[in-house]
Amino acid sequence: MLSGIRVVESSAFVAAPVCGMTLAQLGADVIRFDPIGGGVDANRWPVTAKGESLYWAGLNKGKRSLAVNLADPRGRELVAALIAAPGPNAGFYLTNLPVRDGLDYETLKAKRADVIMLLIQGNPDGSTAVDYTVNAAVGFPFVTGPESAIGPVNNVLPAWDLTCGLHAAIGLLTADRHRRLTGEGQQITLSLFNVGAALTAALGYTAEAEINGTDRERLGNSIYGTFGRDFPTSDGRRIMVPIVTARQMMDLAKATGQEGQMKALEASRGLDLRKDGDRWSAREALAALFEPWFAARPYNEIAGVLARAGILFGPYQRFTELVRDDTRFTTANKMIAEIEQPGVGRYRVPGSPLDFGASPRLPPAPAPRLGQHTDEILSSVLGLDSGAIGRLHDAGVVAGPK
Repeated sequence: MLSGIRVVESSAFVAAPVCGMTLAQLGADVIRFDPIGGGVDANRWPVTAKGESLYWAGLNKGKRSLAVNLADPRGRELVAALIAAPGPNAGFYLTNLPVRDGLDYETLKAKRADVIMLLIQGNPDGSTAVDYTVNAAVGFPFVTGPESAIGPVNNVLPAWDLTCGLHAAIGLLTADRHRRLTGEGQQITLSLFNVGAALTAALGYTAEAEINGTDRERLGNSIYGTFGRDFPTSDGRRIMVPIVTARQMMDLAKATGQEGQMKALEASRGLDLRKDGDRWSAREALAALFEPWFAARPYNEIAGVLARAGILFGPYQRFTELVRDDTRFTTANKMIAEIEQPGVGRYRVPGSPLDFGASPRLPPAPAPRLGQHTDEILSSVLGLDSGAIGRLHDAGVVAGPK
């Protein structure tokens, strides 16, 4: 897959680490460099009882780590040499941090003409933005949460960071193809706000506002434009039932014994509940129709009925329930394997979600300890001997793991 490609990463937060992790899980050699002692993510929550960052372990799987003193010009020169090191599949630099002296695109280009640098920034003008501010700006907090909520409700999933990281991975691979065809490197700039705005528009939200002059209303757990919502069960669980086709609407009515009542609802309101729009306009009446059936039965009985009827459904689960009960989050799923993460212990982690028919999926690998590969990188990539590496350690320019 991406074996042989070497990407140098300088990152924090989510977007750039997700990009690097995505490439590493596809076989690329991703080397992240951090200040000696760690950057802002080294101890970010969630952490173990001993203070080991599970955040770091999750976002840096399969990478190598170089600990370097970036305040020292010698440290920056080492990193620049690492980025510009020769090789047809090298010369990639990924960052979402302020560009330091000696690590800007023009300086790197002078060292390697075909270097590819991808810079993730907040706003298109280069000013700062993070997922929280982008999500606030593109409108989703006003359609998130229960219908009775007043004011904005933030989404706890960093959707724009995650999708920005995946866009960044696509960007680097696209630039690599361009370089293979033309020999040209380039700088790519990716704005987190632009990712949020582009995907919000792709879903029709901005066109709805501009053309129709309306804002989407807050809908709780209902699915806009059709019938779909959550239902409580008799054993205290909740189940999500998205009806996305006419057949599923008819099958739900049949499976729950509500065919007669649904036909009566259609007749009384002049509706055809095979149509999305009609299901949407009758969503409250449909909910009232089906709620008693769900409320009178335990989850397992409901799941059996819906599964046999071919109706989409899914349980609401906490994270603990996901890892404890969901058979999809076990090693029976070839994406998932148990690893031994240094400082953390043994637990299940996913590799790449992509399953290529032409090559086997790479197993997930642990995240590195900070500075774990410092000497290995200086030796194998930059060709430094043990004496030169030792002098850099003595001078505080680089460091190994604690």
